[in-house]
Amino acid sequence: MKKFLLIVAMAAFSAASFAQAPAPAPAAKKYEFKIIKELPVTSVKNQASSGTCWCFSTISFLESELIRKGYKDDDLDLSEMFVVSKAYQDKAEKYIRLDGALNFGQGSDFGDVIETIRTYGIVPNSVMDGLNYGETRHMHSEMAAALSGYLQAIAKVPNRRLSTAWKDGFRGIVDAYLGACPETFQYKGKTYTPQQYRDEIGLGVNSLDEYISLTSFTHHPFYTQFAIEVPDNWRWTPSYNIPIDELMEVMYNAIDNGYTVAWGADVSESGFDRQGLGVMPDVKSVDEAGSDQARWVGVSAEDKAKELAKMMENAPEMTITQEMRQIAFDNKETTDDHGMHIYGTAVDQRGTKFFLVKNSWGITGNYDGIWYVSDSFVRYKTLNILVHKDAIPKAIKNKLGIK
Repeated sequence: MKKFLLIVAMAAFSAASFAQAPAPAPAAKKYEFKIIKELPVTSVKNQASSGTCWCFSTISFLESELIRKGYKDDDLDLSEMFVVSKAYQDKAEKYIRLDGALNFGQGSDFGDVIETIRTYGIVPNSVMDGLNYGETRHMHSEMAAALSGYLQAIAKVPNRRLSTAWKDGFRGIVDAYLGACPETFQYKGKTYTPQQYRDEIGLGVNSLDEYISLTSFTHHPFYTQFAIEVPDNWRWTPSYNIPIDELMEVMYNAIDNGYTVAWGADVSESGFDRQGLGVMPDVKSVDEAGSDQARWVGVSAEDKAKELAKMMENAPEMTITQEMRQIAFDNKETTDDHGMHIYGTAVDQRGTKFFLVKNSWGITGNYDGIWYVSDSFVRYKTLNILVHKDAIPKAIKNKLGIK
């Protein structure tokens, strides 16, 4: 989800260097929402100046899964940076095996989190918050640059063969910034390994197999699996491919039956603002409505822009088709941009359907870190979702051969 760094910049978190900037004052609310269903989630976190939305969103999703399954811990807060550390180390090994022909950036995907927890376990955030470098919030640019430079040098194999030290050297850089991943730790009076803690809270290896990635594109047959061709999918995690109408059916069915959804999407569209709203207005209808030149005679450019903005607020949402989705993906208009967590549904004052989305940009915007994202936006800009297999309607599971 590589472009999220630019999105964070636009959200006043950072520019290319990810330096924090003051957040703009919240704009006046333009929509009135009625919540239809809202499922439990843990508190909004802040990925700050790091490219780790993939981890924050998946961890939030898994925390909601633990709540749904009845796990009791008022302090439930799993460590994103434990996962980031382990994932970096796995990614580095694959990068070297492929002679550097692998995207090595801060981004990744939902499947990376699942596989990392399956292999290494998990720890509470209080055990490893990943702030080991003199900062109070996540700032990963320096670390990412150091790791990339180190790997580029190792990939050249300067000794004509790899030494036994290069992995330790890489891990040393990660540990210097994020802290060493503990082999054992104490939590609420008990001693655990990360694997023991994973199993005790209910994220054992077998339960992790219950989570399914779904997507919807036509360059692969429906009801088959493929690895979505985006650079951040470095583990080549497969997703089941289904028509967009069925993908939306899965999402609504999930929320209706008490399951939340990890949501991978492109949020670079102008309709996804920085104050808590994601819509896909029919821009063409607005352009056509504003094309009468006579009405703008004597009107300043500023007043014209304001008038068009008002028209945009009331514009109908676009009708999204499967073909539109595919064109956007093929043209690189829909990319692996940002990971978030869908946990409910709502309607606005006009009856338009929206999803409640927990973001990882901190307590910000009109809704304190929560976004309302329209059905049309989700239908158009979704790259993939992660759900529990029981959230998938039986007819669709049968088509996919999921038991």
